[in-house]
Amino acid sequence: MKLFSKTDVGKRREINEDYIYTSDKPVGNLPNLFIVADGMGGHNAGDYASKHTVEKVVEVVCSYAQEHDPENIMQKAIDEANAFIYQRSREDGKLRGMGTTIVMATCTGNVVTVANIGDSRMYIVNEFITQITQDHSLVAEMVNLGGMDWEAARTHPDKNIITRAVGVKEYVLVDFFEVHIGEKEKLLLCTDGLTNMLRDDEIHQIIESSADISEAGEKLIEAANENGGRDNIAVVLVEPFGGQE
Repeated sequence: MKLFSKTDVGKRREINEDYIYTSDKPVGNLPNLFIVADGMGGHNAGDYASKHTVEKVVEVVCSYAQEHDPENIMQKAIDEANAFIYQRSREDGKLRGMGTTIVMATCTGNVVTVANIGDSRMYIVNEFITQITQDHSLVAEMVNLGGMDWEAARTHPDKNIITRAVGVKEYVLVDFFEVHIGEKEKLLLCTDGLTNMLRDDEIHQIIESSADISEAGEKLIEAANENGGRDNIAVVLVEPFGGQE
């Protein structure tokens, strides 16, 4: 397995509210784990939400020894993280209204189990680029209803309004996806700081033209900043079968 992970504050923000966690080694009963979160909230609340959500998820995954099904493990971890962030937002006025997106994935053989809340994304990259997750955002709902196309959605003034996030309500619905991956395929997990700055075809071209995923990851962040860098940028690239003969 080959892995690249990095966050960047971007060109416009002073605080990095994106938070990532990656492990190509077992985490609890999961064989590996990759997480991207994008926090929201005033002051440092978004930073707090993303960091502590990811840390709580990893803590629960590590301690949940009685379960082996990846989806059940992820569900349990996100439920506990949501309860923790929601409670903290009610206890501390400075954290009120905070929340975070989360997209997380684990690979078991050639099967990838993905959990998603919000508008951070996971893609499968091969000769094409395919978005696996579905955005929980106002513009995504408008696109799905036929009121807007994706190109218009990328520049819509309400594009940053998400309709589902960790920690905002007492309970949150998690979307799960299960996909099979081929030997030469890659996973991309990222925040909207990347996808708002680069179209999918631009992301695909950068990955496919790079010598390896480390070069691809650095070039993606560089290109997002060159196109404006209006938000924090998080990129996780995984080659599940990279390095295998």
